[in-house]
Amino acid sequence: MNTRWKVAIVKDTAKPMLGLHGLHVACRGIPQTDVVALVDANAEDLPRKLAACGAQRHYADALEMMDQERPDIVVLCSRHPDDHLPQIRAAAARGCHIYCEKPLAATLRDADEIVRIVNEAGIRCAVAHPARQALAFLTLKRLIEAGAIGTPLTIHGRGKCDHRGGGEDLVVLGTHILDFEAFLFGAPDRVWADVRTEGRPITRHDRTTTVEPIGPAAGDDLWACFHFANGVRGIFESRRGLPGIADGVVQMGVTVVGTTGALSLRFNDWAKPECPLLLRRTPGPLDAGTIAEEVPLVETRSIPGAQLLDYSLCGTPDIPAARFFLEANRFAVWDLMRAIEAGRQPVSNAATARTVVEMIQGIYASSLSGAAVDLPFASRAHPLEA
Repeated sequence: MNTRWKVAIVKDTAKPMLGLHGLHVACRGIPQTDVVALVDANAEDLPRKLAACGAQRHYADALEMMDQERPDIVVLCSRHPDDHLPQIRAAAARGCHIYCEKPLAATLRDADEIVRIVNEAGIRCAVAHPARQALAFLTLKRLIEAGAIGTPLTIHGRGKCDHRGGGEDLVVLGTHILDFEAFLFGAPDRVWADVRTEGRPITRHDRTTTVEPIGPAAGDDLWACFHFANGVRGIFESRRGLPGIADGVVQMGVTVVGTTGALSLRFNDWAKPECPLLLRRTPGPLDAGTIAEEVPLVETRSIPGAQLLDYSLCGTPDIPAARFFLEANRFAVWDLMRAIEAGRQPVSNAATARTVVEMIQGIYASSLSGAAVDLPFASRAHPLEA
């Protein structure tokens, strides 16, 4: 067991990104943990950046940092999936464990290679899918397992459905929803999907011009249905330009329908409007007059010796306004440390993140073929690049 953890942060602000999820502050306040270094090719405003993550030293190059500092854990903050494979390869070669931002990879081939690398190196790679650590989502999972809605039938998931609606929303934000569906019900074994652009079915030649470099993407109107164990169906939908936060509407989230009730929870990084976990205790469709109750959230987890979270960080640069991101990141790092000590996999790991990449590619494969597609794939090629 480590008596003290050495952690390094790789957060390159020279690469513009829409917004990050606070991974760079995930280790603040965890006992027996030293943030020894911050890697950033952009040296502007260094005192503020070092103070934000509590790092002791600055490096411009990740390889130099790892060779000099020999950290136990490297936190990879880039939300650009193509950054991850070379970074993970370098960290694994030096025996560093990893906490990695999502999406894990843009293609199944890269995801397969990441899983192979971390397994052969004997390291642990946790992936930032916060729904696996956030209290509201864990409470939803526990209620399902306790029979609060009877036998689960269908989970309905949506992305943000903003200007990125369709293919980009699927990769950037749908990743969270697909991972949570798999967290609840296991990896799916089949998918049927319909992806359209300007009203017509996509072809292999279609490409969405994405806001960020996220790999192959297509479509502005996307619907998919996954088949999970025990007959559970998982829906994911994204349409471009639906009402959003500015209209007081949170599209992103899940509703799980069972034989005796339903649970609903929105995934809102803006914090306002507030999105409580709702429970309906009656069967059937969600008709007018249906009453849903707010489920109280009671945190029973603790990290011995940890400092109180600094919620004043919420809404500052690269940290979402919603408090659950700070909480989920801290518990994810704590779970990674416990996984390293116990020789187990983290709750969210490279293999579970690869399942999400497979679900995304399955959506495209099904839409292009006009038929249901079995998972996992025999071919690892991305359908949009075949």
